[in-house]
Amino acid sequence: MSSCTDLCRALGWLPDDVYLAAPMASEVQLARFHDPAYLAALRRAEASGQVSEADRARFRIGTDNNPLYPEIFRRPATSAGGVLLAAALTAEGGIVHCPGGGTHHGRADRAAGFCYLNDPVLGLLAWLDQGLERIVYLDIDAHHGDGVQDAFHDEPRVFTISLHEAGRWPFTGAARDRAGGAARNLPLPRGCNDSEWAWLLRHAVLPLIERLRPEAIMLQCGADALEEDPLAKLSLSNNAHCATVAAIRSLAPRLLVLGGGGYNPYTVARCWASVWGVLNDLPVPARLPPAAEAVLRGLRYNRAAGRNPPAHWMTTLRDAPREGPVREAIRALAIETLMEDLPA
Repeated sequence: MSSCTDLCRALGWLPDDVYLAAPMASEVQLARFHDPAYLAALRRAEASGQVSEADRARFRIGTDNNPLYPEIFRRPATSAGGVLLAAALTAEGGIVHCPGGGTHHGRADRAAGFCYLNDPVLGLLAWLDQGLERIVYLDIDAHHGDGVQDAFHDEPRVFTISLHEAGRWPFTGAARDRAGGAARNLPLPRGCNDSEWAWLLRHAVLPLIERLRPEAIMLQCGADALEEDPLAKLSLSNNAHCATVAAIRSLAPRLLVLGGGGYNPYTVARCWASVWGVLNDLPVPARLPPAAEAVLRGLRYNRAAGRNPPAHWMTTLRDAPREGPVREAIRALAIETLMEDLPA
């Protein structure tokens, strides 16, 4: 995600020796999960700039919130290449931030939810191919990570945990949905605040991960759960994302942090740059330096809020905390998450 990278560079947080450009994944790598016929359809759509009725119907390209655009194969294939590179870099341990990844709705043979390829699945498969036996996939996007959960429904080595807004597309991920036992879903009520997020983190997510004793954690860090995002109704500040990263980074020898959803460019850039700061224990300035402020002022947001953006979107990195009461529904959700035994 270029605005996140630009912001980190402007802050002096991203020296050249720690930055690697994502390669485009090969079709052989992509076919580890995706149907070759579907990959061929994406290539045809990119080459011709159009989609046949047969391909639209079979592969859902150009419909169902999967619009046709010029780089419809190259762009997701490059995101997948970045995640596969990150999985290789963490083979012996370590942490990688790959904000261009996180397309968690993609299916093996069709597009879904503006996700044409499923790079989290490909990265998780790469870890499995390295011989890992206990992997946690944690998804904090406002939308349920359905594509990843379904891909590993019958794979006990990958345990998926998703915190997402209840009743939002794709309308999956109910609290009782255990996906064969290797999943936990925490559907959040509208208006979920930082205090409620902290409660779930402390009383449900962290105890669950500690019980699983993972060899690797993949975090899909979608920014659409932030209060200013137009496609969700949660009320989190970016402090919730940063607290999650800080809490889990020592729970496994390998951590791969992806991006994901996010439809307000200002809040996305500030959130994912903040995550990079947490991963590196970097001090956050109270006011952004001029170069970083210029990156944010150069963004464009074609919604009403973007016509007169608040000053703090340009001048600060971390939001003011959005605390509030912890509702009974949140407390009950934490209890329900830990009720059942975990897979052997």
